[in-house]
Amino acid sequence: MQNKPYINGVINVYKEKGYTSHDVVAKLRGILKIKKIGHTGTLDPDAEGVLPVCIGNATKLCDFIMEKEKEYQADLILGKSTDTQDISGTVLQESDAYKNLSDEEIEQAVNSFVGEYDQLPPMYSALKVNGKKLYELAREGIEVERKTRRVKILDIKILEINLPVVKIVVRCSRGTYIRALCNDIGEKLGTYGCMGYLLRTMSGQFKLESAYKLSEIEELKHTEHIDSVLIPTEEILQYEKVLVLENFDKLLSNGNVLTREMFENTQSVKKDEMIKVYFSNGQFAGVYKTVNGKIFKPEKMFL
Repeated sequence: MQNKPYINGVINVYKEKGYTSHDVVAKLRGILKIKKIGHTGTLDPDAEGVLPVCIGNATKLCDFIMEKEKEYQADLILGKSTDTQDISGTVLQESDAYKNLSDEEIEQAVNSFVGEYDQLPPMYSALKVNGKKLYELAREGIEVERKTRRVKILDIKILEINLPVVKIVVRCSRGTYIRALCNDIGEKLGTYGCMGYLLRTMSGQFKLESAYKLSEIEELKHTEHIDSVLIPTEEILQYEKVLVLENFDKLLSNGNVLTREMFENTQSVKKDEMIKVYFSNGQFAGVYKTVNGKIFKPEKMFL
């Protein structure tokens, strides 16, 4: 068994306007005095909202959290297209054709995007082409060919229509660009569209109402109550908890394959099921997967 580091877990950060996701990570490193920190999906500097940040051994969960569905509140601004596909960019085209649209037409166009569709990532994005981020190329005035990506819009709700602004709530898969969605809805309506305000309200199990601003986290660190905002690594993984017998602690610490007889209780564990494995003293070790109901192989260790 290994000594437990000072902090392992995830903090649900409320990213404020003006910060990049990397800024948030850098500031948290300074607040917590810990180097091993990673965020779970980029938010534009002008965007606000939920940004789960993984600390210590929880950095191994970054991809796991990023795969989960997201929810956003956004302002779709009709009649305008920009180079960044949001209101902060340079205006490329304008049209007042949206003034002739009825609420019903707007609702039909918005709802038509529910389901899977092929979305073209914006040039102003962090995607890489030949090792260089697209937004870096865009700033140099270079536009490159991008491949569309299959994304899934799970749900869209219209909160308010006050033209040219349409307030929407979007629940979607990882990799969906709300800026691109706004652009695509505008085109569907025979006009232009770009994104105004953007607020991420959910990222997997992390919700807006339980997110903390950096200033709040810093205050809690000073008062030694940082544990109140830290979700331990093992709590993020919602699998059954199983303890090994004391004789097999060393095998577990080495990440060895284990058998059913080495655990205290695995009667309820099914074939091909993921489980959280703990040392005999209750310390979390890692995630294992059953192979044939008898053999347990390590999927990811958190030591």
